[in-house]
Amino acid sequence: MRTGLLGGSFNPAHGGHRRITRFTIDALGLDEAWWLVSPGNPLKPKAGMAPLSARLKSAEVQARRAPIVPTAIEQHLGTRYTVNTLAKLKRRYPKREFVWLMGSDNLADFHRWKDWRRIARMMPIAVIARPGYNADALASPAMAWLRRYTVSAATFRNTGQWSAPALVFLRFDPDPRSATAIRRGNADWALQYRGAPARDRLTFRHVQSSEAS
Repeated sequence: MRTGLLGGSFNPAHGGHRRITRFTIDALGLDEAWWLVSPGNPLKPKAGMAPLSARLKSAEVQARRAPIVPTAIEQHLGTRYTVNTLAKLKRRYPKREFVWLMGSDNLADFHRWKDWRRIARMMPIAVIARPGYNADALASPAMAWLRRYTVSAATFRNTGQWSAPALVFLRFDPDPRSATAIRRGNADWALQYRGAPARDRLTFRHVQSSEAS
């Protein structure tokens, strides 16, 4: 199973997340993608972060009828940093081929991530263009190191067995939707997901509605 991994706060998940994920699945020939709904991003402030259960439920709504699996497995694994999460996922699911998915805004800051070179050596990375961030991404310290490992989407898709480091750039029509704009328009969006706990489709555990990030 070729599986894309898209991490983030999903605060909340929205149609833009769904659109870029569906596009990436098709472009790279993936079987499915997992949305790793983070308990807490070390690089983002906690203020304004909705409870994990609400964010997971919003992701479930956006993932309906799509080969997308939202999960809060990082909470179950007890990992805080992406490098540790990916290492544990590779050990837990040895028969899957993973590719890490991220926007060009994250590539611009990738050199600030814990053990980012180890992440790059662990699995291929697909970077999805985002308006306003592409220039910073191409000029970033991480890109200076990764540039030699760049391959085309067609080459990547047709490779029999993936290897890393490998970097694929994906470009498509920009999507203006953002979680920041949604929160700005409706600061209380998480209230619609109160009630029953969210059920994690990977761990089969419940994420209680009272749990905050």
